[in-house]
Amino acid sequence: MNTKKDRYWRTKLHDIIYEADTRAGKIFDVILFIAIIASIILVMLESINSFDQKYHDFLNISEWIITILFSIEYIARIITVKRPLKYIFSFYGIIDLLSTIPKYISLLFGGIHALAALRALRLLRIFRILKLARYLGASNLLVSALKASRAKISVFLFAVLILCIIFGTLMYLIEGEVSGFSSIPVSVYWCIVTLTTVGFGDIAPVTPLGQFIAALIMILGYGIIAVPTGIVSAEYAAQGKTPHPQNPIRLNSQSCENCLAEDHRDKAKHCYNCGEKLHI
Repeated sequence: MNTKKDRYWRTKLHDIIYEADTRAGKIFDVILFIAIIASIILVMLESINSFDQKYHDFLNISEWIITILFSIEYIARIITVKRPLKYIFSFYGIIDLLSTIPKYISLLFGGIHALAALRALRLLRIFRILKLARYLGASNLLVSALKASRAKISVFLFAVLILCIIFGTLMYLIEGEVSGFSSIPVSVYWCIVTLTTVGFGDIAPVTPLGQFIAALIMILGYGIIAVPTGIVSAEYAAQGKTPHPQNPIRLNSQSCENCLAEDHRDKAKHCYNCGEKLHI
């Protein structure tokens, strides 16, 4: 009997913590999101000396309250899954740990409360609330376009590097150390800065010929910036012409209690990764 009760509350707690489609899960995620934002604001305010001196006790107590809440959440996530180590060493598990321990570490080592800013990483969980998985297809399309164009982009970047070496060497010969072009590597650095239209201004040509070459590099830079964009855009358009299914598969935020796999199909009864029965 106790085993069934234990199993029941673990299942309910798992649904609340890991599911974003249920009403309780949405409320939990919203509360968690608010707590994360509040903790970030507290860390930011604590970095203001005048504010910290005036409200130090309030900031410290508030930070401890939030840290304890996050600690409870972290422990709850561990005890509600069948394979705790799977969660602990997962991407979000490591983030949860890194965002919780700074306040405890501050008890041993003073002056490192700024480490609590690691909690900002927990904002990644907002993706589960907003259900951005529906845009996963578009992101995969972009990744495919980048992969398809990587050879062309690599050749293009290699050509740009050669141009920078040639123009950098020319500027070193023309301007010399007097104008700040003290070596070929420094001249190549200037050429890269100029070609990318950044223009720090720390090194500048003074001779007419050097200024003329610099003007050519600047004009060339505008054209060079457009080339990678055109390559990727063409590949992206080609990828987009691939026909899509008339009835796309609908995914939800259901999380497997055994392996923590997500993005299951709607009305799926078993995990696609390990075969564990899902809570419908």
